[in-house]
Amino acid sequence: MTGPLLEVNGLVKHFPMRGGLGFGGVRRTVRAVDGVSFTIAEEEAFGLVGETGSGKSTVSRLIARLMEPTAGEIRIDGEDWLALSPRALRSRRRKVQMVFQNPFSSLDPRWTVQRLIAEPLRAHQAVPRERIAARVAELMQAVGLNSDHGQRYPHQFSGGQRQRIGLARALALEPRLLIADEPVSALDVSVQAQVLNLMRSLQREYRLSILFISHNLSVVNYLCARVGVLYLGRLVEVGETVELFRRPAHPYTQALIAAIPQPVPAPPRVRPLTGEIGSLLNPPRGCPFHPRCPIAVDTCRTAVPALRELRPRHFAACHLAEAES
Repeated sequence: MTGPLLEVNGLVKHFPMRGGLGFGGVRRTVRAVDGVSFTIAEEEAFGLVGETGSGKSTVSRLIARLMEPTAGEIRIDGEDWLALSPRALRSRRRKVQMVFQNPFSSLDPRWTVQRLIAEPLRAHQAVPRERIAARVAELMQAVGLNSDHGQRYPHQFSGGQRQRIGLARALALEPRLLIADEPVSALDVSVQAQVLNLMRSLQREYRLSILFISHNLSVVNYLCARVGVLYLGRLVEVGETVELFRRPAHPYTQALIAAIPQPVPAPPRVRPLTGEIGSLLNPPRGCPFHPRCPIAVDTCRTAVPALRELRPRHFAACHLAEAES
């Protein structure tokens, strides 16, 4: 692999509370993403995991420019993605495409499958008009759909088939980066496996880089070479997937891995998580995880830990994690 396709540096997204001033006349802000940095290399699958409310989907929408960040930097192929004019951004959007969590709500129910997949081809004039129908048929076959079903509507397909339609539409413009936001969480387990296998084969065939958003670490373990763990809008651990599963450094990562169901349950080696994820409106001082951490000390309650390299390509934001000498 060559240098990074995607570079995210110090990404921040704050949402002011509707209604302006909060208690005591103080303006309040939801800190959805708070200084996230990571890279994705050419043809690499990178997983971003965390509980609901950790900021995963907000990160994906910021990268796709579906919303604007409060601060930070996004570079794709070395180009400043946030400095692009609306006209330049339109031409660059072909590089980055998304697959959404709910395959039904992301497809217009009034349009046939053929029209849904053809829409980006027409909007970007990606192929000559007379080639559109043939290209749609090719894309349907690539994702395992019968091209003869192009005149059907989304409601006539199963959930897994609808997600395949979403994949075909995302691949129509031959993107460099595919952002998949919880693409299998709404599917049955057996269908999840089919879609994940399809994504692996499509990554190789189309030489894709993938940002895979999930709350399921076992799914990320199957698909992704590296993974970042997000908690309350901050990355708490980043590393190669094999290494992170073998030696998780952050207590939050350890708890997430320990919670993965096993065929033969074993006595827990890590205390399970208690309580709910904290508030993005009023995050705790110090380490954001300390109210739920079983090993927190006084330093954790007062100082925010930096994301530091403990061993090659393995980073953690924990005061108590020990680096290799």
